[in-house]
Amino acid sequence: MQDVAYWVEQLKQKQISHQELITDWTKRIEQHQELNAFVSLDPEQTLAQIEQTKNCLALPYAGLPIPLKILGHSKKGWSNTAASRLLVDNRAVETSAFVKRLERIGFVPFGQTNAPEFGFKNVTDSTLYGDTKNPWNLAYSAGGSSGGAAAAVAGNLVPIASASDGGGSIRIPASFTGLIGLKPTRGTMPMGPTELRGWQGASIGFALTRSMRDTKQLFYLLRDPNQPSPYQAPTIEWSHHDASKKTPLSIAVCVDSPLGHHVSEEAKQAVKKTVAQLEALGHHVTKVHYPIDGLKLIKAYYRMNGADTAAMFHTMEAQFGRKFTIEDMELMTWGMYQSGKKMTAADYVLSLEVWDQAFLAMETLFTTYDLFLSPSATTTAPRLDQDLQSPIIREQLREIEHVSFSESETIVFDMFAKSLAITPYTQLANLSGQPAISLPVHRAENGLPIGVQFMASRGREDLLFQVGEALEAVQLFESVDERM
Repeated sequence: MQDVAYWVEQLKQKQISHQELITDWTKRIEQHQELNAFVSLDPEQTLAQIEQTKNCLALPYAGLPIPLKILGHSKKGWSNTAASRLLVDNRAVETSAFVKRLERIGFVPFGQTNAPEFGFKNVTDSTLYGDTKNPWNLAYSAGGSSGGAAAAVAGNLVPIASASDGGGSIRIPASFTGLIGLKPTRGTMPMGPTELRGWQGASIGFALTRSMRDTKQLFYLLRDPNQPSPYQAPTIEWSHHDASKKTPLSIAVCVDSPLGHHVSEEAKQAVKKTVAQLEALGHHVTKVHYPIDGLKLIKAYYRMNGADTAAMFHTMEAQFGRKFTIEDMELMTWGMYQSGKKMTAADYVLSLEVWDQAFLAMETLFTTYDLFLSPSATTTAPRLDQDLQSPIIREQLREIEHVSFSESETIVFDMFAKSLAITPYTQLANLSGQPAISLPVHRAENGLPIGVQFMASRGREDLLFQVGEALEAVQLFESVDERM
């Protein structure tokens, strides 16, 4: 499967028609249903919208079909379930600002991809839609929460898929499936018209991509300094730059988990080979200690999750006209909901102050260094049959309604402990608001890919593109077309 730039050129030069392209991609999707990447598909509707789009070929993306994540990226009239049984019959009453922006630059929505319920997990295993499998090995997860998007692109079904990232939900599946995963600076991407804060600004939309040229062009075409949003990105860098004219970068690197987890030799090797290549390219790399208190940060992150979940269900209960019970949702969601309901306003405000401290600590780091390098994950993707909780924790979740807030926080922390041990690096960029990118630089002995993550100061995606393009040019990336 070629990248987006290739297919756009084929369409513009009329080397292939939209009908031929949609027929081909639909056939690919139908032939690889074992991935469980898609939860809905209507190629006729996609073609009809393309035919109704005026000057389609004149738009940057020429009417290229793009699958939408079932969570958050709504299209009017389409299923809008957030992968939850509660919303199984729900239809979007309007198209989200992000999807409207995709359409304005020439994409046309093409089906919907799988996600875990409300996006809380780093794997995609919703009760409603089932497991999404990793194209590199079907016994493993494609990650989450943009797991369906990752499987669709890494499985060579489509060249790009919309995705979102509230704690690593683009970068984690990118690392697990050998893709490029950019989380842009807070405030750069269109939001709304509802949920303008998006997990208090932690969550942001973008896409999973196959090439740096696709990643870079999409970012520049999607971002909007005039969007109605409570978060506005700094306009430090709002034009393209020639990476070949850049001076050598100063890069801080830390392999250690911010919470003291074991880091696999494969993750260390991914960073080591990246550092070697960076130095060969003339960049300066310095080892540093992890710059923030990881435990304090992740606890503040979980408080936000709980509070926002409680607020979401408060609104939904009013709409449904009844109180929800444990039978209405998955156990993890129930735990977040009950813990959030017990939280005081003071607890919540104090947790957001931790975000601000993390932002200041990282911006201080970026006065000395251009980039911060770490693994994207401590290891490769988990197996589908790997239990990321335990019978004890599940029993505690069933009783969480009857414990104190302090006890509920401990249960929530333990609930995420095993999954956090795999992906402790990504949440920082969401809370600090800074951009981060996962690059597919290594393949482990088990045949699965694993990425490295670069972070930059707010508004400096150009530096992420510079380093990504340089590493891609020397062929450090593992190609999804070469998967086992």
